[in-house]
Amino acid sequence: MANFKGHALPGSFFLLFGLWWSVKFPLKYACRKNKKVFYLGSKAGFQRVEVIEGIVKAVFALIGMLAEQFVPDGPHLKLYNYKAQEWDHLMNWQHSTMYLFYGISGVVDILTHATNVVPVAFDRLMLSIAVFVEGFLFYFHVHGRAMLDIHVHILLLTSIFGGALCLFLEVFYRGNIILELLRTSLCILQGSWFWQIGFVLYPPGGDPEWDQKDHNNMMFITMCYCWHYAFAWLLLAVNYTVVVWLVRIKMKEAKPAEMGLLKTSEWEQESEDEI
Repeated sequence: MANFKGHALPGSFFLLFGLWWSVKFPLKYACRKNKKVFYLGSKAGFQRVEVIEGIVKAVFALIGMLAEQFVPDGPHLKLYNYKAQEWDHLMNWQHSTMYLFYGISGVVDILTHATNVVPVAFDRLMLSIAVFVEGFLFYFHVHGRAMLDIHVHILLLTSIFGGALCLFLEVFYRGNIILELLRTSLCILQGSWFWQIGFVLYPPGGDPEWDQKDHNNMMFITMCYCWHYAFAWLLLAVNYTVVVWLVRIKMKEAKPAEMGLLKTSEWEQESEDEI
């Protein structure tokens, strides 16, 4: 991760999940409000979506671990260098550990929604733990570095621990649209900020490096962080509006007969909270 691509990779992962959540959660909310107009709004439909999401999360985590371990200058699964009598590429190992917990979260998602073995709330708990572990690792990641380097990572920790707290609350308040949207906004922020860190610390294309000790750079980057969060909420608001609008159009277009066919025994047994 000690280069631009290494920050762009996790940044892309978090952005993709944030963008997906910015569509999924408004869709679930709109389906509850509009009496589940189409099949995707059913409990079974969303369970399939959760299983797919878990598979994607596990695959992304595996890609991240392989990338950290088997890049040309990576540790290649070697933790200790006995010749040099020192730990081998601990930064790569830390990143691999971060991806490992997200991979476990993906597996738990699959087990939670594809079987009856795991309690329903356990998927949120495991994702909360994965996000917390990410923040815990990054907190001890930048000791002894330049001032600006430490500052951009501390800002990143704000979104990480905020997301972990939201997910932990979702264990007890599952389906709360406010918590889900807040979590989504912090995920988008985290993804875009990973990209920003790459541009600050490892400018691509031969651009001049930032002065790591300039206080003005710290002031600007703090303001830039707020801009990133404003952009995350703007993106979330646009997706929310579009999804709710499309669901309402779908509801108006649905004929009474079609809606009657959709109202199977599954609908009758299922409450809004179960979705």
